[in-house]
Amino acid sequence: MNRHPRPTTPRPRLLPVLAAPLLLAACAPPIVHYPAAAADAVPVEAAAAAPAQAPGLLAPVPQPPERPVAPPPVTDPAIERAQRITNFVDYTATTYGVDPAHVRSVLAGAEHKQSIIDAMSRPAEAVRPWRDYRPIFINDARISGGKAFYAENRAALDRVAAETGVPAEYIVAIIGVETSYGRITGNHRVLDALYTLAFGFPRRAPFFAGELAQLFALEKQEPQLDLAALKGSYAGAMGMGQFMPSSYRLWAKDGDGDGRRDLLTHKPDVFASIANYFVVHGWQRGGPVVARADKADGVADFVPSGDPKSLEPDHPLPRLAELGFTPRAGQPVGEGATVIALDGDAGREYWLGYRNFYVISRYNRSPMYSLAVHQLAQAIAGRGP
Repeated sequence: MNRHPRPTTPRPRLLPVLAAPLLLAACAPPIVHYPAAAADAVPVEAAAAAPAQAPGLLAPVPQPPERPVAPPPVTDPAIERAQRITNFVDYTATTYGVDPAHVRSVLAGAEHKQSIIDAMSRPAEAVRPWRDYRPIFINDARISGGKAFYAENRAALDRVAAETGVPAEYIVAIIGVETSYGRITGNHRVLDALYTLAFGFPRRAPFFAGELAQLFALEKQEPQLDLAALKGSYAGAMGMGQFMPSSYRLWAKDGDGDGRRDLLTHKPDVFASIANYFVVHGWQRGGPVVARADKADGVADFVPSGDPKSLEPDHPLPRLAELGFTPRAGQPVGEGATVIALDGDAGREYWLGYRNFYVISRYNRSPMYSLAVHQLAQAIAGRGP
């Protein structure tokens, strides 16, 4: 959602690298007035139209509409920075109905942080193999911490699990992987992070300027939030579950009926919101997540349909069997899956990722992240990987 590395905890979120600063043009175009974003009026429960699937493959998992990004007049690095900021004020006011004077006032207190640009621009660290990545999250401290967290909050977690179908241990595992059960939530001002990246990181400016606009829209919905005081990751993710502003605004839930959604420290809201994020992205109640698989000798490596990095569970199991990939005896089975190949302690490992594995990957696109969440959840619940 979500989500963003923190210095004390190695994280899998790898964002594109900014190659070099771009020169700004001297002449700026006039202010552009923007129509209200159509996506903002779409119910968040509505699924985006699914593309046609290839013959023999299953339909894609229905997903919510894409969140809007900021338009070129706000993000084009050829436009003078001051003009882009002016255009941003107009875009945010027109799209989300926020008072432009308020937007200008808040932005006047935002600070550009070079340390954030440096963190986002540095060459990505070498990708860890699964054998090195897994111990970061599947270890005695993380497991015992998760069991204690579950025990302390069992009534609230079990209630959300019963209502949504998302098992409590997966909610706990997300919090454990994201913030070590709420202990490491980030120490950057969210306003500074998004302001810096919206106007100083051209490659991802449409996304981060869109998130900055969503931050103002979120404040309109949740006036108890103090934009000047909100703290989070250097990419602007907030709270125990590390929600970006758009995720917070669109999918956060009031878990105890007190009339507000507080994802920073209020656990009932945090639990309900993480579960809702899974439900909105297609969680299947009682469905399998992942299965250890065997690869037949001499068969070719698995190639996903479409996007080579896709985790879409669109291959029926009989088709995967024809390709040489089958779940091991005793492992769960589902209607469709994708194949994940990882380098483990004992060599190459093969896994079948089912629909719920794909849903976990909507939180973070790394298959290792999804598998770590799953295995941590299993360990918290007292089951094996």
